[in-house]
Amino acid sequence: MRDTRESRLLLVLLIAVAFALITVDIRGGEDSPVDGARRGAATVFGPIESGVSAAVDPVGNAVSAIRDSGERHDRLAALEEENAALKARLGSDDRSRSRLKQLDKMLKIAGQGQYGIKGAEVIAIGAAQGFSWTITIDVGAKDGIKRDMTVLNGDGLVGRVTTVGPNTATVLLASDPDFTVGTRMESGDELGFASGQGDRPLRVELLNGKAEVKKGDRLVTFGSQADRPFVPGVPVGVVSRVDPSGGGLTRTLYVTPYAAFTKLDIVGVVVEAPKRNPRDTVLPPKPKPTPRPTVTVTVTPSAEAPVDGQNQQEQ
Repeated sequence: MRDTRESRLLLVLLIAVAFALITVDIRGGEDSPVDGARRGAATVFGPIESGVSAAVDPVGNAVSAIRDSGERHDRLAALEEENAALKARLGSDDRSRSRLKQLDKMLKIAGQGQYGIKGAEVIAIGAAQGFSWTITIDVGAKDGIKRDMTVLNGDGLVGRVTTVGPNTATVLLASDPDFTVGTRMESGDELGFASGQGDRPLRVELLNGKAEVKKGDRLVTFGSQADRPFVPGVPVGVVSRVDPSGGGLTRTLYVTPYAAFTKLDIVGVVVEAPKRNPRDTVLPPKPKPTPRPTVTVTVTPSAEAPVDGQNQQEQ
């Protein structure tokens, strides 16, 4: 439309009519005479408004997200912190369950052998006083610990106390090459001496070179005079290999120890020896042999095989 006098007069007239309609609509309230026209306009233009709103809302949401990003970041950080704390607690619970299981096994051994023990935690491992296979435990002289006391855990023999401080003690592990303990074969009187070989099985020299020994046989500690450094009956290990007898005065065995020396945590120091030798009562139950399935093969005569009578006729 061109900017003429007539167009200006039309624009002023339209503005005046619009103000008049607004005034009438406001004064009429719910009974406004333009209410019908307003509903009709809503019907016509509603879908268009919805489309425009749908196009505009994502932009508004993005702006809102940016505006609230600081608050969202704080909430995310709080959730991550709670998650980390939960994981740490769950890890701690798993470790607690493991340690309770170790303690339960150790108390079971102590009860079966009637050993008076002082529970301890391994707080260090490594070379100490020239020894290569040692651990440090968190009990010492103040707890009644003395040199040359037997140390065990829920699996069996761990070692012996070598050095005692006020609050800690050093234990020489049975795997150390300088370690030697008297042993006795299960259900027999065959005696020997077991020596450590580091991360290899213990080496046992039986005093009887003609002793009947086989793989899977088990050994316990024989005990020492006055029960120091070793009390009797503590499980030592299982025979894994037997050297052929060469007619010598002794016989060599190799024994896998019950205790895992590379993952010690809860141990017990025997502060009171049993009144009676427990002998084999502390050994764990023997594993049940796994039955081997047997296969029976039945041979059925072939239908094509000739009978004896037919063979004779043909001959």
